[in-house]
Amino acid sequence: MRLQVKGKNLDVSDSIRRYAEDKLKKLDRQLHELTQVELELRVEKNPSIAANQVAEATIWTKGPTLHAREASEDMKASIDLLTEKLLRQVEHYRAKRRGRQVRDNGIPSGGPMSIPDEETGPQIVKTKQFSVKPMSAEEAVLQLELIGHDFFVFRSDESGEINVIYRRRDGGYGLIEPAD
Repeated sequence: MRLQVKGKNLDVSDSIRRYAEDKLKKLDRQLHELTQVELELRVEKNPSIAANQVAEATIWTKGPTLHAREASEDMKASIDLLTEKLLRQVEHYRAKRRGRQVRDNGIPSGGPMSIPDEETGPQIVKTKQFSVKPMSAEEAVLQLELIGHDFFVFRSDESGEINVIYRRRDGGYGLIEPAD
């Protein structure tokens, strides 16, 4: 593994460089065709950012290029978080490669009926049918709260169109109406 450590707004000390090398060696064990890793360590100058110690890495492999960024209040913690995220990405990449491997007889490893990941794209894993009742948006919010989901599909009693009410991250609700 060729590791290049760069610092931005920061002089990278030998101890931090050694720490990063030790942590990123875990990747070398997981991904044998690893070619080059570029690690950028920086300190954000904005005083309103508490997690100002940033570790960002780009890994060039024979397959995909992996990239991750983590920030915390301590550079070593940022490197730890970054390494964990990259290990998850490597595991995901390896799992996809295993799924695509073809047995000697030309049948994909999942069996004769399986289709490789590139051709299928996102997969629908569950289908649900339900009756759509006419109601107001306020009633839909109450139903949303009762079922405990993040969204609720209903027929507007005003327009007769299918609408979606959803819970926003800020605690409010959003309404999706079809445009004519």
